[in-house]
Amino acid sequence: MQLVIPQRNRSFGSLDAIALIGVVGFAVARWVPIAMLVPFWGCGFRKMTGVPCPGCGLTRVADRFAHLNVLGAFKANPLGTFAAALFATAIVGSVLHLAFRVPVPELVLEEKEWVRVRWAALFLFGANYAWVVFAYTTLHWR
Repeated sequence: MQLVIPQRNRSFGSLDAIALIGVVGFAVARWVPIAMLVPFWGCGFRKMTGVPCPGCGLTRVADRFAHLNVLGAFKANPLGTFAAALFATAIVGSVLHLAFRVPVPELVLEEKEWVRVRWAALFLFGANYAWVVFAYTTLHWR
């Protein structure tokens, strides 16, 4: 694993693109009630089977996180809340990078480390989905 810190710059990079996506997503989640505007909004898989899909709760996560209700977002989908927090972190990092020329560090991983990252992501996805199914079917969290 290697951490590369480039020269101070204001060049638009991948962190800034992710931050822009986060700003747009949070703005829509904060001020546009999508679930009420779109009549067919909802999980078709859950409607047909009664079991939530892995993405169930992500709209609620975005809405609740944009309204600073982090606990409510976590109840809806823990991994989605973590992703929303990463978007928020990217927004802060991008503002620092573009406004004050703070360099964006780059993490370079070797192939073995990427394999571990992929396995960890697969495990987290499975654990999150198990939690979502448990919370929706047993605890009735929505």
